[in-house]
Amino acid sequence: MSWHQGTLVGFDLETTGTDVESDRIVTAALVRLDPDGAVAEQRTWLLDPGVAIPEQASAIHGIGTDHARKHGTRAASAVEEIAHAVAEVLRSDVPLVVMNARYDLSLLDRECRRYGLPSVEERVGGAPSPVIDPLVIDKHVDKYRKGKRALQALCDHYGVTLDGAHDASADAVAAVRVVRRMGERHRPVATLPPDELHALQIRAAAEQSASLQAYLRRTSDPAAVVESAWPLIPRGA
Repeated sequence: MSWHQGTLVGFDLETTGTDVESDRIVTAALVRLDPDGAVAEQRTWLLDPGVAIPEQASAIHGIGTDHARKHGTRAASAVEEIAHAVAEVLRSDVPLVVMNARYDLSLLDRECRRYGLPSVEERVGGAPSPVIDPLVIDKHVDKYRKGKRALQALCDHYGVTLDGAHDASADAVAAVRVVRRMGERHRPVATLPPDELHALQIRAAAEQSASLQAYLRRTSDPAAVVESAWPLIPRGA
């Protein structure tokens, strides 16, 4: 049975911004979907990130500073739970589906460092794997398609309904359903074992970054640098 026909777990974060080195987790979700596509189990977290949530971020995910401070779990405790739960999934060899994994997994790694906690990498004894990233796969299988590649755009393209965009649970579920559709449409990807698909994404992500970097240097910024590591940006990179 191909990976897209089996159990998959979606992971998503909503955060205070877009910088993995300085921003914080506001909400998180892990959602397990059965082979029939039904949600079998989900865990969600609301954090008090310990900093003010910028209005731009609140406008996206709907969580303001006051709400997070009143109802959120202390960040260090929640980050420990999230990292433990993610590591449990990876140790079980169930593929972890993460839209733009380079961002979410790297931010979780930096949050672990911030609070002196073991990283997911340390908990599993190596790089997080197997990870399936719909953003990387879509760019690989449909390199020249015009238009956006955000989750909503991928849902539209692959015929997946996204109810409640930028809710961590809704986004995690949608990401899983998108990669299932990718597996159905793109047999060369579907037939790869998860570990080989993970390795393919490492190569594809690096190629995609190199292409974007070359484009930016040619058109707008001669000094542009685009991160190539996937699914985790090394600390200090």
